[in-house]
Amino acid sequence: MTNGPGRPQHEVTDALRDKVKTLAAVGTRHEDIALVIGISADTLVKHYRQELDEGRIHANAAVAQTLYNQAKSGNTTAMIFWLKSRARWKETTAHEISGADGSPLTINVMSGVDD
Repeated sequence: MTNGPGRPQHEVTDALRDKVKTLAAVGTRHEDIALVIGISADTLVKHYRQELDEGRIHANAAVAQTLYNQAKSGNTTAMIFWLKSRARWKETTAHEISGADGSPLTINVMSGVDD
């Protein structure tokens, strides 16, 4: 079936829906997914918006679940990452400068102008 002059109308199939969802899940750019299935990026978004969104969401959820399980099982790196990204923990460093033997510093400001 054609949609007037130009390219034939895109036919959506379950196989294409699965392919789009899988490619979106692994982070493939929309332009590249469109190229693989032979349509424009605009047509891809028009016909496969749900698959694009769900692929990304399900992949992120699966990785987050693995990270969460690793953190719960005692993986220190996973715990730190989880708390920094989810609980907004952060590492801070303070620098204190002092003079000899811990005495206060004396700062002389020179303007460069003769009085």
